[in-house]
Amino acid sequence: MNRKLTSLVIAAVSILALSATAGLAQLPDPGMTIDAADTALVVTDPQNDFLSPDGVTWGVVGASVTDNHTVENLEVLFRSAKTAGIPVFVSPHYYFPHDHGWKFEGALEKLMHNIGMFDRKDALSLEGFEGSGADWLERYKPFIQDGKTVVSSPHKVYGPETNDMILQLRKRGIDRVILAGMSANLCTESHMREFLEQGFEVLVVSDGTAAAVVPDGDGYAAALTNFRFIANAVRTTEQVATELVGVEKAGQFIAESRRSSN
Repeated sequence: MNRKLTSLVIAAVSILALSATAGLAQLPDPGMTIDAADTALVVTDPQNDFLSPDGVTWGVVGASVTDNHTVENLEVLFRSAKTAGIPVFVSPHYYFPHDHGWKFEGALEKLMHNIGMFDRKDALSLEGFEGSGADWLERYKPFIQDGKTVVSSPHKVYGPETNDMILQLRKRGIDRVILAGMSANLCTESHMREFLEQGFEVLVVSDGTAAAVVPDGDGYAAALTNFRFIANAVRTTEQVATELVGVEKAGQFIAESRRSSN
């Protein structure tokens, strides 16, 4: 075989290999069936420090929250789940005075402790809690404080390994999770990963979350990549609400939530 023919054969084989690789790279979309009998909405950190313009992180998460309509979309998800009879669970993030005695911290842990994020005065007292950065957004309180929503013990770093969320889900017979909340590449992604490791199916709501965008990186973009690579399904708030309550009500909930923000 002459040199020219050899080069052509090598080029052809390379093209075929690249084509095959490209085909394999098209990730499947397994999807997830939503059934009120065994599906729950789990929301991480729907708290003022992440989602209010007065929160201590707004300077770095505010643009992402605003662009995604995260505040409004979480309200739509709460409302749609309640309407459809889907149980709702909240995994909050609190720091008490004893947590500030930790001897070592990761980068974001150190930042959160330095700025007093999610701080509460005492684990057994609500003194100073109302309206604080650790409190829920006011617009979510009718859904979270309705006597039916399960609020787990607080997670301390990012995932549910340090709280009782998985126990609460298992005790309610939950096998599938619709996941939203803050922050995309931190607590939300960490919950997704642990839920999957624990055998749950997970649908992540892509615009029901947001993240810090800083010179060191875009947390939201990073999370979207991992959501797509790892979760059973990634859907928008509109898609999830439509499946839960139908097109008409989903549109109504979205419109009303947007209006209440203006």
